[in-house]
Amino acid sequence: MAKPEATSTELIRPKTAIVGIFGPHNRMRNPQYYYDEFVSLVNTFGEGYDESYFTKVRTIDNNHFFTKGKLEELTKFCIDNEIKQVIFSEPLSPVQERNLEDALCCPVMDRENLILNIFSNSAKTAEGKIQTEIAVIEFMRTRLVGKGKEFAQQSGFIGTRGPGETYKEEIKRHFADKTRQARKKLEALQNARVVQRKQRLETNTPLISIIGYTNAGKSSLLNRLTKSDILAEDKLFATLDTTTRELFLDHKRKYLISDTVGFISNLPHNLIAAFKSTLDELTFAHLLLHVVDVSNPSWEDQIDVVNETLRDLGVSTKPVMYVFNKMDKLSSEEREALQERLAEYTPAVFIHTMSKEGSAPLLEAIKKYAF
Repeated sequence: MAKPEATSTELIRPKTAIVGIFGPHNRMRNPQYYYDEFVSLVNTFGEGYDESYFTKVRTIDNNHFFTKGKLEELTKFCIDNEIKQVIFSEPLSPVQERNLEDALCCPVMDRENLILNIFSNSAKTAEGKIQTEIAVIEFMRTRLVGKGKEFAQQSGFIGTRGPGETYKEEIKRHFADKTRQARKKLEALQNARVVQRKQRLETNTPLISIIGYTNAGKSSLLNRLTKSDILAEDKLFATLDTTTRELFLDHKRKYLISDTVGFISNLPHNLIAAFKSTLDELTFAHLLLHVVDVSNPSWEDQIDVVNETLRDLGVSTKPVMYVFNKMDKLSSEEREALQERLAEYTPAVFIHTMSKEGSAPLLEAIKKYAF
C-alpha cells in the first residue's frame, strides 16, 4: 500500500510505523478489510505514518502479545526502518504495552488509545467531552499506576502527599478525584436529559433510534429524512453526540428520530461504559433502524459487531428494521446476489441517501410500522 505524502506536521513528529495484526480473536473474517479499517482509524487520528507492517498471528503471548519469533521479526523491522513510534491495530494489556515498549525501544499506541484519541478530537458537546474524558482517565489509570520503579518511591513531606505515601498512591488519588469531578458534571447533564425524556414520553410520540457501524451513513440518513444539516463526513466517528430531530409523515404524523454514535470492532469497553448514559436512549426507542453499508465487503461482520454491542447494552430485544444503505454503489448483478443473502435480516428496506427517491422506501416502511 502506498504511503501517504508527508505534510508539514508530519515532518516534526517521530517516524511512525503502523502494525496491523490479524489473529484468532478478530471478529472480521476479511483480513484486508480489517487492515484497511485500521488504516482509516490512523488517518482519522490525523497523525500520519511512515511505514506499515501487516502480520497474521495464531497465538497471543500474555507478556509481549507476539510470540518470540514474531517479536524478533517486528523488532528488526523497527530497527531497519529507524522507527520511533508504533501504532498497533489491537488492544494491548498494560503489561504487553510496557514490554513492547522495552523490546522495540520506542513508545507504542494500541487500538484503545487510538480510538480514545479520535473520540477526544471528535467530541463537540459538553456531554460527549465529559464521557470521553472519563474513558481516557480510566485508560490512563491502568497504564500509569505502577509503571516504573519511581512510582514505588515514598514521599515524607507533611502536607503534600502525606508521610510514607508513594507516588503510585498519589496518582491513584489524582485519578479518583478527576473521575469523581467528571462524573459529577455528567450527572448534572444526565438529569437534564432525564427531564427531557420524561417530557417526550408524556407526549406519546414514537421514538426511532438510528444505530449501526461507524461510517455506515447514519447521519446522512438523518439529514435526508429530516432535512437537517448534521455533520456527515466520510470518516470514522464523525459524529459522537446523540442528535434528535422531528420527523413528519403525511404532514401530520409526528415521530422523533435520533442518531447515535457508531460502533466498531473491538470498541474499548471504557468507551461503552462512559457512553452508556447516552446509549441508554436506545432502551426507550420504539424502533431501531440498523443502518448497514452494503457496499462494504464485510457488511455481515459489521452487523454481528453491532448486534453484539446491543447485547452488551441490554437492548438486543428491541424491534429492529435493517436499513441496507448505499445501494446506489452496487451494480445490478451485485444487487441480485445480495438479495439471496438477506433472508435472515427482516424486516429490511433498501435505500441510498443521495436523493429523496433513494430514501423513499424507508419512509413508506415507517408509515406502515405498527408503533
